[in-house]
Amino acid sequence: MFVLGIWDGHDAGAALVKGDQIIFAINEERLSRRKLEVGFPSQSINACLKNTGIPVSAIREVAVPTSDPAKTLTRLSPRLKEEYYLLRRRKRGPKRLDTLRKGFKYRFTELRPNLLSHHLSRLYINKQLGILGFTDFNLSLPDHHLCHAQSAARCSGFEECLVITLDGVGDGLSGSIWQFKNEQLGLLSKIPSRASLGIFFEHVTNLMNMRELEDEGKVMALANYAHPIEDRDNPLMRLIDTRGLDVISRYSSMGMYQELKRILWRYPSEQFAFMAQRVLEKNVLSMVRHAIALTGLKRLSVAGGVFSNIKLNMKIARLDEMKNVFVFPHMGDGGLALGAAMGVNHERFSVPRYCLKDLSLGPQFSKAAIRSSLDQWPFPYHHLEDVARAAARLLLDGEIILWFQGRMELGPRALGNRSILARPDKKHIKDRLNLVLKKRVWYQPFCPTILFEDAPSLLQINGQDIRDNRFMTTAFKIQEKYSNLMQGVINIDGTCRPQFIGDENPVYRDLLLNMKQELGKGVVLNTSLNIHGEPVVCSPDDALDMFQRTEISYLFLEDFLVEK
Repeated sequence: MFVLGIWDGHDAGAALVKGDQIIFAINEERLSRRKLEVGFPSQSINACLKNTGIPVSAIREVAVPTSDPAKTLTRLSPRLKEEYYLLRRRKRGPKRLDTLRKGFKYRFTELRPNLLSHHLSRLYINKQLGILGFTDFNLSLPDHHLCHAQSAARCSGFEECLVITLDGVGDGLSGSIWQFKNEQLGLLSKIPSRASLGIFFEHVTNLMNMRELEDEGKVMALANYAHPIEDRDNPLMRLIDTRGLDVISRYSSMGMYQELKRILWRYPSEQFAFMAQRVLEKNVLSMVRHAIALTGLKRLSVAGGVFSNIKLNMKIARLDEMKNVFVFPHMGDGGLALGAAMGVNHERFSVPRYCLKDLSLGPQFSKAAIRSSLDQWPFPYHHLEDVARAAARLLLDGEIILWFQGRMELGPRALGNRSILARPDKKHIKDRLNLVLKKRVWYQPFCPTILFEDAPSLLQINGQDIRDNRFMTTAFKIQEKYSNLMQGVINIDGTCRPQFIGDENPVYRDLLLNMKQELGKGVVLNTSLNIHGEPVVCSPDDALDMFQRTEISYLFLEDFLVEK
């Protein structure tokens, strides 16, 4: 039986599972072309059906997470969601009542689901699905953090583990702690939304004139450029704390915002970022240690937006008490559709787990479709017999290439199917990539893809099983002797955020093997195939449109090479 998962909030999307297989998954932004799209993901749902050839009548189970009053209100009044989206992404200027609206939003999102909000959400979702032709189905509205926990636990590969979810807020909670045992999730602790580590970091991001729910990684990266200070001298430490498995704060959400604003006035941006990063690390590490002590479990699976912080994830993995850590690769709310589908699939059909060999879960385009697109654009192109060798040669000669292959990846990271690639060892190439295309802030590094077998020699693995985190979900220290080889993908603190490639992507692996012949190691700079501020490319036409608007000279569309 098929189960369709739907998420209609921040980074909306849909996912389809059957048995222990993830059949298809996509986020709405890739189709609407608005980054981190909000609203009901009609295009994603249709893409799930169209790309799999499954009729609407075959879908008998649908799961849509989150039914709290705030989420229900934005379902009934989509204009509120759209207003916040435009403000958050700096698509409109501030208005006089925005501060009042902000305060109301944070207080309202703290409310737990109730019978009325649950009923109204159900009516709305049934109506939207009816418009798409759904008629005979069972609708489940699972808890927000339970869906995060389902995705973390059931994709981890662990027979038994701790599960921790942390984000801003969802269904009145900012986090949860679970024990996964005998294929069941048992709740150990709920973390109320009033004391939210996710909202704490969201406030920090906003106050630094960045986009909350989007630019938290910039805060983490900027923190590396500050002079370290002791925890006892860090004024942010008193704003939020952990005691055992509980998160506590004497401030309301808006009270914390105002106090952070007051403290920021006294510190440079990089110091403020460092202090915030340290608060997050100290509190989450304390929580993890207490959970291990309580349960005796030394394997951990995590999900939720807080765990997009790769420096935090690295420090968790390095705890003496920790044996294995798995970070669900689509850890933010964009992964909720998949978590919801997995939860209902277990509840209804007793499917306990999934093997995430890769994240190539989106659409793929035939050679005929690609050729048809190519013929509509004014670029010369030709067919290649060995696309990996040709691409590697251009990279080794110092070119930056656009790389479009196979099924589109799910999640926030490019993993070799929708990527921009370059040599990893040339700082000037990295700088050129930033100037002509990505336009990232100067302190935000690019990432490497590394052959699985070369990772232990390039990185300080420290006994970790790198199979647990193959998809750019955690940081690793680089071995100092390879700092020159990795200078285009290394942070100032000597870390990188790697993807590891085995045999799951043969063409991309061949490219890396060709790179290895000259570089000595299989490594390449890999960043997402998009222009700054836009979603990752989905279709051949998206790729060709991007190609036309950039100064890059080479685009690989499957085994076609397009040139300017």
